[in-house]
Amino acid sequence: MQKNINIAYIGGGSRLWARSLMNDLAMEKDIKGTVRLYDIDYPSAKRNEVLGNILMEHKDASGNFIFKAVESLKEALIGADFVLISILPGTFKEMSAYVHLPDKYGIYQTVGDTVGPAGVFRSLIMMPMIKTIAKAIQEYAKDAWVINFTNPMTMTVQTLYEVFPKIKAFGNCHEVFYVQKILARALKEKTGIETDYKNIIINPHGINHFTWINYATYKDIDLMPLYEDFVEDYYHQGLLINESYDDVYPFGSAERVKLDLFKEYKVIAAAGDRHLVEFLPSSRYLKDEETIKHWMFHRTPVQLRLDKMNKNDEDTLAIIAGSKDIDIYPSGEEGIAQIKALLGLQTLITNVNLPNVGQIENLPLGHIVETNARFTLNKVQPLISGKMDKDVVRLTMPHICNHQSLIKAFRTRNLNFGLEALINDPLLIDLSKDEVKSMFYEIKKHMGSYLDFYHE
Repeated sequence: MQKNINIAYIGGGSRLWARSLMNDLAMEKDIKGTVRLYDIDYPSAKRNEVLGNILMEHKDASGNFIFKAVESLKEALIGADFVLISILPGTFKEMSAYVHLPDKYGIYQTVGDTVGPAGVFRSLIMMPMIKTIAKAIQEYAKDAWVINFTNPMTMTVQTLYEVFPKIKAFGNCHEVFYVQKILARALKEKTGIETDYKNIIINPHGINHFTWINYATYKDIDLMPLYEDFVEDYYHQGLLINESYDDVYPFGSAERVKLDLFKEYKVIAAAGDRHLVEFLPSSRYLKDEETIKHWMFHRTPVQLRLDKMNKNDEDTLAIIAGSKDIDIYPSGEEGIAQIKALLGLQTLITNVNLPNVGQIENLPLGHIVETNARFTLNKVQPLISGKMDKDVVRLTMPHICNHQSLIKAFRTRNLNFGLEALINDPLLIDLSKDEVKSMFYEIKKHMGSYLDFYHE
């Protein structure tokens, strides 16, 4: 018998996460129900309503969900069992400023959503928005499980708990899945054993997009020494097989940064190279275009993201009009598996972002950290990961301090704490304080009303 649930999707006009959810629900046999889509861009949510319901009627669909666009947070949240948050803080106009304007100061950003100038301004824009959402959850759906997909992940989940301390929230990121695939590849090349990446057991710990793995096994095989040999094999050429550096533009890389960091620290950096490089001084991997090409990763232009969004909208309209076919495929995300585990339909262990209650003993308590957690009926239990490597802690702590500065900016509504975070960001360590201030205020001019929440 199918479990009947109500899902509130905040950011229901999403072209990425909402549509991944639709695909997964279209293939789901164990749960059914309603998905209420709320977005400040109501027409986008309405298009997703139509698209989701078309997917449910697909010849290959086994799902039984009704998608409905709604015009208020209240309408989305009342009666919700699960709340999914996937919003874009601001617009691509603001993103273009905080991602690309720092170029003139010699600060290049690859993803532009977690740390550096982009992480600071995206957090400042996001926190007042999340305050509104968290207050509404507290009022209308206080017992619901809240799953966040919004970046910056750490700061979004931190803000949810800051506003509503008893919220049942966690953050989802798929970064470690790719490392498991790399480890499965190493296992096959070194031993001839082939297995699904989900059979690779790992111990991830850190903060989102800067998570590290110090333990990896397959059955009785310790994969860490095996991986060390694998790194030596591919250190100079990277991990691309049938693709060139140019082929993987704009989201891919050869993972040479990951290999380089392993050689230095002997632990595996779990995120993609494009995220990792933004956590470190720009002189290491982001000095200039020649350095970026040497390490074989790419910068993702904001205009490309905008073009992709517009193309998705065109495709959606064509599907709705019946002039374009649509396929159903698994997203590779674990949101639905987590929901099913919380409903008691299965047990799941996977990586999530939660407040540190001791799962990482040498990072501050209460700070949002990423580790494995066990999902069972109505419970998410973070698993003890042990101490992080002291050198990796040294790399991580400046970012945690900056997260705390950003929360101070939110608590006091004082923008100067945001400036403090930017001044102390490791990516900008080679700039003078005056240069960072100049950058901060130049970007601020392009943020429009999105920073009206704060004073100086």
